[in-house]
Amino acid sequence: MVKIRLRRHGKKGQPTYRIVVAEVTSPRDGRFIETLGHYNPRTEPETVVFDQARALYWLSVGAQPTDSVRRFFEREQLFDMLPRVHAGESPEAVVGTAATVAETPVAEAEVERAEEVAVTADA
Repeated sequence: MVKIRLRRHGKKGQPTYRIVVAEVTSPRDGRFIETLGHYNPRTEPETVVFDQARALYWLSVGAQPTDSVRRFFEREQLFDMLPRVHAGESPEAVVGTAATVAETPVAEAEVERAEEVAVTADA
């Protein structure tokens, strides 16, 4: 069985973690299949960076995230995108459309603000 889990790095008392895909039988800091990203709990707010498309791929082929990694994925709404991957869309396309959908309201709001400024400047 394959798990998506954290792999510890850093000095004693200063942990940072890598988000990796590994076989269940591998030790925590041992052999892994692929690195998806990293997590730094020492920053304020905590830093979590990972490749969403690769994470979706691994989830679609049956990899199970640990509880802490599941929390990161839920924050990025990865499990909401998973049915589209199961339906046949590529993970890259799903992540790409999610990013453009998330950016659309911001872009529309900026256009509206620019129009308001233009109207007040004309008056």
